[in-house]
Amino acid sequence: MKRNAYVIVFGIIAIVVVAAAVSTLFASQESSQAIGSPSTLPNYGAAPDFQGITAWINSPTLHISQLHGKVVLVDFWTYSCINCIRTIPYLNAWYNEYGNNGLVIVGVHTPEFTFEKNYTNVLTAVGSFGIRYPVALDSNYGTWNAYGNQYWPADYVIDANGTIRYKQFGEGDYNTTEAVIRELLQSAHYSVPSETAYNTVSGTSVDFSQIGTPELYVGYATARQPIGNSQGFSPDQVVDYAIQGPLQRNYVYFTGDWYNANDSMIAAGKGAKIYLLYDAKVVNIVAQGNSSLIAVSLDGNTPSGDFIGKDLTLTGGSATAYVGMARLYNIVNGPSYGEHELVITASPGFRLYTFTFG
Repeated sequence: MKRNAYVIVFGIIAIVVVAAAVSTLFASQESSQAIGSPSTLPNYGAAPDFQGITAWINSPTLHISQLHGKVVLVDFWTYSCINCIRTIPYLNAWYNEYGNNGLVIVGVHTPEFTFEKNYTNVLTAVGSFGIRYPVALDSNYGTWNAYGNQYWPADYVIDANGTIRYKQFGEGDYNTTEAVIRELLQSAHYSVPSETAYNTVSGTSVDFSQIGTPELYVGYATARQPIGNSQGFSPDQVVDYAIQGPLQRNYVYFTGDWYNANDSMIAAGKGAKIYLLYDAKVVNIVAQGNSSLIAVSLDGNTPSGDFIGKDLTLTGGSATAYVGMARLYNIVNGPSYGEHELVITASPGFRLYTFTFG
């Protein structure tokens, strides 16, 4: 689960209710409320309409008032968020199972990064994830603010009367979410199949208690901690970084020339490298480039087949990837949790926003 670090900027009053990786409507780790019949589910008031939407994908413009009589799932997501990505197979399964029988899913795409405001980027992501339900581009946070939302993913279940009856934040607990969907569909006089859809999904299971490295941002305005180099950040400058002393776990280090952008680091010369000691099973990066080549080593060697990330290719004894569109790239996909040393060698133009882990 990701919390928007800029809720004050967008005028949202932060409510301190942070449970590590709490659950979500379409994907969460643990349920935020008990399931009951529709009469016993909480009443959170009338669902706000979709506001400030800049474009729609897979649908003409929708309004909550048009959807009365249906059960509606409003899923706040953004396409480079790994927590959101892991929920999508379940959303797709629910859409396939119930989409022609009373359920409407609306993915409200609210960007974390500037590049996620780009319509073409979002359209490409929707296609690559196999999403067929409506997606609303909430690029200016209009709908996010209307719901008072703070998290990705964040999901709200709305009954046939237009009332929010269930909400969760994070990923996991898919059986709970589907139970609520089915209960509200039956209350609205729709039939539901005897079997549930969530357990047909081959989703990614994550044991968050085993992950020892948090998400790491590297922009001077977005980082939640300093980089490992003693030189630190130099806003809007190119710095020739060097490493002094041993690496410290959970800190990102750079060598070579890097341009310090507010939301990222950009390789500005040949031989630029990134170093990280991490504790996890899976490593992803949010990055972009101009078909920029990166090479990845793990614990001083080319990753073996057991560790090779889905976006890497083994060629000529090296694990490499060409980074283009700004998105999430999986670079390590290990068989078990543990500590490792990661090195990325980047060609000029490679741009790193953040590391995420699984």
